Amino acid sequence: MIFALAGNQNCGKTTFFNQLTGSNQHVGNFPGVTVDQKTGTIRSHKDCSIVDLPGIYSLRPYTSEEIVTRDFILNEKPDGIINIVDATNIERNLYLTLQLIEMQIPMVLALNMMDEVRSNGGSIDTEQLSAKLGIPVIPIAASKNEGVDELIHTALETARKKTLPAITDFCAPGPIHRCIHSIALQIEDHAENAGIPLRFAVTKLIENDHEMVQKLRLDPNELELIEHSVAQMENEHKMDRNAALADMRYAFIEDICRQTVIKCQESKEHRRSVKIDKLLTHRILAIPVFLGIMLIIFWLTFGVIGAALSDLLSFGIDSLSALTDHALTVYGINPVVHSLVIDGIFTGVGSVLSFIPIIIVLFFFLSFLEDSGYMARIAFVMDKLLRKIGLSGRSFVPMLIGFGCTVPAVMASRTLSSERDRKMTIMLTPFISCSAKITIYSFFTAAFFPDHGAIVMLALYVTGIAAGILIALIFKKTAFKGKPIPFVMELPNYRLPSLKSVLLLMWEKAKDFLSRAFTVIFLATIIIWFLQSFDARLNVVTNAHDSLLALIGQLIAPIFAPLGFGDWRAATALVSGFTAKEAVVSTISVLSGSTASGVTATLSQIFSPASAVSFLVFTLLYTPCVAAIAAIRREMGSVKQAAGVVVLQCGTAWAASFLAYQIMRIILG
Repeated sequence: MIFALAGNQNCGKTTFFNQLTGSNQHVGNFPGVTVDQKTGTIRSHKDCSIVDLPGIYSLRPYTSEEIVTRDFILNEKPDGIINIVDATNIERNLYLTLQLIEMQIPMVLALNMMDEVRSNGGSIDTEQLSAKLGIPVIPIAASKNEGVDELIHTALETARKKTLPAITDFCAPGPIHRCIHSIALQIEDHAENAGIPLRFAVTKLIENDHEMVQKLRLDPNELELIEHSVAQMENEHKMDRNAALADMRYAFIEDICRQTVIKCQESKEHRRSVKIDKLLTHRILAIPVFLGIMLIIFWLTFGVIGAALSDLLSFGIDSLSALTDHALTVYGINPVVHSLVIDGIFTGVGSVLSFIPIIIVLFFFLSFLEDSGYMARIAFVMDKLLRKIGLSGRSFVPMLIGFGCTVPAVMASRTLSSERDRKMTIMLTPFISCSAKITIYSFFTAAFFPDHGAIVMLALYVTGIAAGILIALIFKKTAFKGKPIPFVMELPNYRLPSLKSVLLLMWEKAKDFLSRAFTVIFLATIIIWFLQSFDARLNVVTNAHDSLLALIGQLIAPIFAPLGFGDWRAATALVSGFTAKEAVVSTISVLSGSTASGVTATLSQIFSPASAVSFLVFTLLYTPCVAAIAAIRREMGSVKQAAGVVVLQCGTAWAASFLAYQIMRIILG
C-alpha cells in the first residue's frame, strides 16, 4: 500500500514523515526544504510506504511543488492520502484539504500541533469536524510522537476498506452552485473515461486549467458551453472565477470552524517571535545583524572551536602517519608502495580529513539558525534586495542551500514556478561558496592570515555574493529580461531547534565529507601521486619537476601567471578541483610533501600573501565540481547551457582574481 503525505509548508509534515518512517531526513523550519518526493516505509508495517510530497497551499498548477503533488495523486493513484494540517492555523490549512477531498481517494486528516492548541486555551471538536468533512480526523503532536500510532491504524483501515470522502459538495445554493453542477452534467462521461474525479475536474475547468481540458478531450462546442456557464456565474456573483471558488471554499471552512473550533489565545511563542522580529526583520538593522551573526559563527568556527579541534585531529593524523611510516620502513616494503601510502594517501587524504571538525561546527550553527526559523526571516528580508537584481526572495532558499553544497541547491531551484527565475537562480547559485571550499580557505588563512581568519572568511563569502549580484544585474538587462514572480512566505514562530535534527544534519555533512574523502578525493590523490611520481617513460622521478604532472601543469600555468600563481603546482591543484574542491588542498599537500600540520611551509613555496588572496578569490568563483555541473546540465536540460555556466564562472574568476592580485600588491607594497 502507498500513502501520499500532503500538507501546507511549515505544518510539521517532514517531522511527521520522520516519525512514521524513522528515516534520516533533515527537518527544516523554512519553506523549500522538501523539493522532491521522499519515500519511506511505515514503521511496523513493512508492506506500507509513504511518499512525502512538497509542501503546498493549493492544487492549482502554478508552481513545481503543486504540479508534483497533483500529478502524483492523479497519475499514481495512491491507496490513501494523509493530509497533515497545522491545528493552530486550521482555517488556512483546510483550503488544501477541500481540494484533496475532491480527488476522491481514501483520506485521513491529521490535526498536528494539538499540544500547542491546548496549551494556548484552544480546542477542536474532532468528531464533529470529521462528520462535517466526511473523513476521519485524528489529533496528533508529531514532534512528541503523540497520536501517531492511532493515525497509522486509522489510515490503514480507511485505505483497506477503500472508504472515500463522504462529502464533496462545499457550495451553498447560488450562482457558483449552479455553475458547478451544470458543468458536471456536461463532462460526466469525459471525466469517467479519463479516470479523473468529477468534482475535481469541474473545479479545474472553472479555474481555466488548460491541462485538464486536454485530459478530458473536450471539443470546442463543449468548451463554449462551459465558458458560458462560467461567464453567467461571474456576472451573477460579481466575482471572477477564481475568486468565486475561493469564496465558496472559505465560506464552507468558516462555517465548519465556527461550529467545531475554539480559537487559541495568542501563543507565547508568537508574542516572543513578534518581539524578536522587531530587531531581526528591521528595515535597516536586519542585514547588519545577519552579517554580525555570520561573523560570530565564522569566528567561533575558524578561530576558536573548529580550529582547536582541527589542530587536534591534525596532530593525530600526523602521529598516525609517522607511526605508519616507521612500520613500513621496518617492514622493508617497496619504496614506491611506501611513497603511495605516506606521500599519497596519508598526505593527500589526511590533509583534507583534518578539516572535518571545522565543517561539523559550521553546520551545527547553520542548522541551528535554519531550524529556529531565522533563515525564513532572512529570505523575507532579502526579497526586496533580490528584486533589484531580478529575483524574488524565494530564490534565496536555493542560494542558502548553496552554502552547504551546490548540487542540492541547484535541485532546490525546482521550487521556483517561473522558468526565468529558475534558470537565473541556477546560474547564480555556483557563485555561493559551498562547504567543500572551506578546506581551501582554512588551509590558506592558517598559513597567511592566522590572526584574521574570521574576517577573511566573511570577506570571501561576501565577495562570492557580490560577484553573483553583479552577474545578476547583467543578466537582468540581457539574457533574463522581465520581472520576478511574486513572493509569498509564511514566517514560522521561533522555536528551539530539535537536538536530534541538528545532530542529524551534522552527521549527514560529516558522512558526506567522509564519503568524498575516501572516494573522489582518494582517487584524485592517487592519480596526482602517480602523475607526480613518474615521468613520461613511467620511470620513478626523484624530483617532482620532472614528472608527468609537472609537464601538464607547465602547459596551463601561463594562464594563471597574471594572477600571481604561475607555479605549475597551483595550476594542477585547480584542475584537480574540478573533481572535488577538497582535492585542491590534497593536491598541493601531495606535490609539496607536506604533513597535515605543515601548512605555512607548504604554501610559502608557491604563494606570496598577495597571490594567496588571488588564489582564494579564484577558487571561490571558478566552476564548481563535476557533480554540480552534472546537476546544472540536468536541471537546465542542455549541455550547451551547462558549458556556458562553466565558461562564465571561469571567466569571472580570472577577472576577479586579477583585480584582487593588483589591489593586494598595492596594499602590501
